[in-house]
Amino acid sequence: MSERRVAIVGGGAAGFFAAITCAEAAPRTTVTLLEKSPQFLSKVRISGGGRCNVTHACFEARALSSHYPRGGRALLAPFQNFQPRDTIAWFESRGVKLKTEDDGRIFPVTDSSQTVIGCLLHAAKAAGIELLTNCSPERVTRRVTGGFELALGKGKTLGCERLMLATGGCRVPSGGQLAVSLGHTLEPPVPSLFSFHIAAPWLRELAGISVPCMEVSLPELRLRERGAVLLTHSGLSGPAILRLSAWGARALHGKNYQFRLRHNWLPQLDAEALAAALESRRSAQPGRLVINTPLSPLAARLWEALVLAADIPRETRWAGLSRSARHRLIQQLNHTELEAIGKSLNQDEFVTCGGVRLSEVNFRTMQSRICPGLYFGGELLDIDGLTGGFNFQSAWTTGWLAGRAMSSKAFNA
Repeated sequence: MSERRVAIVGGGAAGFFAAITCAEAAPRTTVTLLEKSPQFLSKVRISGGGRCNVTHACFEARALSSHYPRGGRALLAPFQNFQPRDTIAWFESRGVKLKTEDDGRIFPVTDSSQTVIGCLLHAAKAAGIELLTNCSPERVTRRVTGGFELALGKGKTLGCERLMLATGGCRVPSGGQLAVSLGHTLEPPVPSLFSFHIAAPWLRELAGISVPCMEVSLPELRLRERGAVLLTHSGLSGPAILRLSAWGARALHGKNYQFRLRHNWLPQLDAEALAAALESRRSAQPGRLVINTPLSPLAARLWEALVLAADIPRETRWAGLSRSARHRLIQQLNHTELEAIGKSLNQDEFVTCGGVRLSEVNFRTMQSRICPGLYFGGELLDIDGLTGGFNFQSAWTTGWLAGRAMSSKAFNA
């Protein structure tokens, strides 16, 4: 063929980044980006509550890779080549100023995902990328002479020398079927980053209360997380819960999301320190009702519920708190065990674990080890990160590597 073409299926973060990288590095190559929905970058649009958590302020490759329950080891070398510092430089060189919040998350200073979308669309158009919406291959076949033929429906086809699949997480089996048709294996997709439904009515009645720092654990799985937790109408959410769900994603799926969860509401105090705090309260305020004098930073309604859950009568005063009642209260504060009975997906993230098996991909170039000329990026791979910008960073990194490889001189010679 006289015209060289790269086709990228999937108009999300990884697909766009790959297309722009490839087109800028190989301006004589036609780069076509296909998106099955009516608009590009839909996940970028809604992420971070519409603010777009671009990446995370973690600039050492090994530390960064530790935030990926699946795929961290495979990403270690790619992060040596393109990491959050490079992402920041890429966007800021194109006029998108970014800010780092106290928890390390990085957002555009406009607090609008449209800023990021506008930047990517402008860069794609400036690079001459062919942008097609409402367009996705029904099937892909390898040509005998090399390259691929994409059947687009209604008799339309598109030929290309190199093909990238960046179609996002395989939430439904069909999401990875193009990869399977070209010889690849899918690790079964299961949800990651979800909140927990809790059976206890007393907890659900506390919806809206936030605990700034507590420890939640899954003793059976030896998993533990510490951080902010939000009490909801169905149970528990917040950063610590989402991280715990990500690390336990496959095991919890295997349990049909029925499991026991342990809560330490005051992790800064061990049992001995907590006993001392209660004794101090008993000495300083003997006439006060236990139920009305919460330990900081627990909210008054939460403290009241925990005291009652420890079988301490509502009328009990500190002076009348028996040793056994004090022991029950300590156990309740440090070791509340509750039954989880289901989950809700975190709608800002839509993250699944599972996807194309990592051993089938060369992570220096993101090229298939099975099908020459085929590349992958983003969540179609069996990679998922914790909440906080890590999933976008793996999309930028894998997209950049794939784009560079697809633009290689050997291809354009």
